[in-house]
Parts: sequence; C-alpha cells; structure tokens
Amino acid sequence: MRAVLQRVDSASVEVDGEVVGAVEGEGLLVLLGVTHGDGAEQVATIARKICELRILEGERSVSEAGAAVLVVSQFTLYGQTRKGRRPSWTQAAPGPVAEPLVDAVVAAVRERGVEAATGRFGAHMRVSLVNDGPFTVLVEA
Repeated sequence: MRAVLQRVDSASVEVDGEVVGAVEGEGLLVLLGVTHGDGAEQVATIARKICELRILEGERSVSEAGAAVLVVSQFTLYGQTRKGRRPSWTQAAPGPVAEPLVDAVVAAVRERGVEAATGRFGAHMRVSLVNDGPFTVLVEA
C-alpha cells in the first residue's frame, strides 16, 4: 500500500460537478494506492501513519491538531514507467480487491477519532487543493 500525504489548507474532490468530499482548514489530502497482497497489516500501518505522522504546522499530527483528512483512491500510484511510453498498471490491485481496503483505511482513520472525507472509488474525480508548504511525503506499508 502506498499513500501520498499532502499538507493542505483546504482540499476537495468533485465527481460530475458535485463536491463529494472536502477538508476545510488545516489537514491532509491522502492519495491512496493498493497493490496485490495488501491486507489488514498494511491498512493498520497506513492508517496509523496518516493519523500520527507529525507533519502539520508545529510538528503536530492530525490527531493532535484535531485536523481532518480527505482520502482519494489512486491506482496510478502503482504505475510503472520503466519501459516504453505507456505506463503499466499491473502492480495496482483490481477494483474488487482495492475498494474494500481503501474503505478499511478510512474506517481505521475514523476509529482513531480523525474526521475523514472521501472521493468516490472508480469515478473520474477532480481534486483541488491548497498545498501548505508545499509539503508532500510518500508513505509505504
């Protein structure tokens, strides 16, 4: 499992012109990719990192700051570009495998008391954000 965490002042995701998830104020945008073989261990690790990494202003975590996260599934995080001119998506888990794991990460984040908004799995989404810093980190589990 792979997650790109971006520290934001705000973020939102639209599907067909409708805002389906948003973070207003300080928080994180989480772009989340799932690969074959991911399971409960990776879900727990990524959720813990999302909630506890001290990457907000003043070296605080979202848990400490009472900040929210916006989780957006993104299979393209597992795109391979070493050969040719077209990315290969073979390392990305298929939707029926990935969707329940993305949902499990969101549920685990919420269980830790962090507000979590989401995109819509498999939809064409338009993500907007105001990146604070900019500050972006890659987390792998």
